[in-house]
Order: sequence, then structure tokens, then C-alpha cells
Amino acid sequence: MSTRREPTARQLRLAVELRRIRDAAGLSARESAALLGVSNVQISQIEAGLTGVSEKRLRRIASNYACTDAELIDALVAMATDRTRGWWEEYRGLLPTPFLDLAELEHHATSLREVQFLFIPGPLQTEDYARAVFAYRVPELPSEELTLRVRHRMQRKVILKAPTPYEAVIHEAALRIMVGDRTASRAQLTMLLELSDADHITVRVIPFALEGFAGAASAMTYAGGPVPKLDTVVRDAPHGAAFVDSEAQLSAFRTLFRKVEAESLDPERSRDFINRLAKEL
Repeated sequence: MSTRREPTARQLRLAVELRRIRDAAGLSARESAALLGVSNVQISQIEAGLTGVSEKRLRRIASNYACTDAELIDALVAMATDRTRGWWEEYRGLLPTPFLDLAELEHHATSLREVQFLFIPGPLQTEDYARAVFAYRVPELPSEELTLRVRHRMQRKVILKAPTPYEAVIHEAALRIMVGDRTASRAQLTMLLELSDADHITVRVIPFALEGFAGAASAMTYAGGPVPKLDTVVRDAPHGAAFVDSEAQLSAFRTLFRKVEAESLDPERSRDFINRLAKEL
């Protein structure tokens, strides 16, 4: 297979998982290469996501590593053989890579859970809300890129039309901050109510009045994988999105989400809460 110049986050995740099962087997890259009958360079390229791997070779690698987790191996095979060219590919070279990686992650997720405190989650935003968010950037975006970012964010809504379970926990601060004008804010709250009507979409609210809540640093997007080991957490970072995938951190974020979810209003009370805020505007 040809060498890639810039692996996607999904391709890098496959590479990381192959390295992890090698480490678990206690084998060096040199020993792995010898068992596979290839050069050390080939193993290094596979584990850096620079070279793809066929199903036959991946299953042979798993056998060499004595990996008996059949579900994990099947999931890795699916990742390795996936040839999807999703809608996000039209933005390659036009938008920063993390925009594409996030859309691809959402496309393949088996479930999506979000916690946000200052902004409405991206897939739930109206066009006017998204435009106001991107327009506030410093330095100011060229009009063409601003339009591309808004269009990309609106296309991410495709995940809400699928049966993929989607749950958002949103703090009252994000609901009250008028990112745009009053009309745009009312429209944003109305959209939240409309979207939460769907059986697979759940919106929960954390009110200001909640006592003893210290979880304001727990904003995240938690994307479920085909097996728990392939879950991914996305967090905002100074220069884009940070993808978290270590088993220990995933476990911590699962626990954190459950804590935040347990402290939020139930879906029905959350809808009533959002409806009251909309009427105030």
C-alpha cells in the first residue's frame, strides 16, 4: 500500500490500537516484523498510520500478538478496510483537518453524548447561531472560510437524522447567552425543542439553581465506538479539537458523564425549562 502524507484521526486510531495490542503481547516492533516477515520500517509505518493494512495482514498480526478479543479485531478490520468517502471530504484542503476528523468520527459513532456549558453543541446549532460563533473569531475569518465553516456545521446535522442515539447535557448559561440577537436566540431555543421531539435525541439542562455542582470543566463530546475500547472523547483545545482515547481516560470520562447526567434535569423538565426561557425572549 502507498504511504499516506496526512493520516486521518480514524486511521491514526487504528494505528494506535495495533501498537497497543503489540505492547500488550510484550513484543518489540522488530519481533513483530520478524513474525510477519516484513521490515521494521513497514511495522513503523503501519503503527504511525502512514500505511494501510489489509484484513488478511491485520488478522495475522492479531494472531501473532495472541489477541483473543474477537469483537475488537473485527472492529479494527472494519476500520482498516473502510473506504468511505463521506461528505466531509469536499472540505479537505479548505478547512482545518480537525473539522473533517470530527465529522468522520460522528459518522461512525454508535452513540453520541455531549456536555456543554457556554455554547449550544455544534450539531444542534441553527445557521444564525453558528455564523455568530464563527464571526466572533480573532483574527476575523475571510468571508469565504466563514461560509464554509457554517456550511460544514450545518451538514453535521446529518447525524441527527440517523437512528444513532444522541444525548446533550447543556448548562443554563449556554441557553441564556445571546450569541446572536434576540430573534436568533429564540430560534435556537425553538430548534432545541423541535429536535428533542425525536425518540433518539435527548436534551437535558443543568440549571443555575443546582446546588453543589462543580463539573463546569467537564465539557466533552463522547463518541461511542463499535466496542468500548474504541470509544473516543473530543475536547476543545487551544489549536483545535483534542481526541482522547486511552482506556483510563475513557473510563474517567464515562464516569464524569454519568455524574453530570445524574445532576441534570430529566428530559421532560428540561423541555419545560427551555420553553420558559424561549418565552422570556
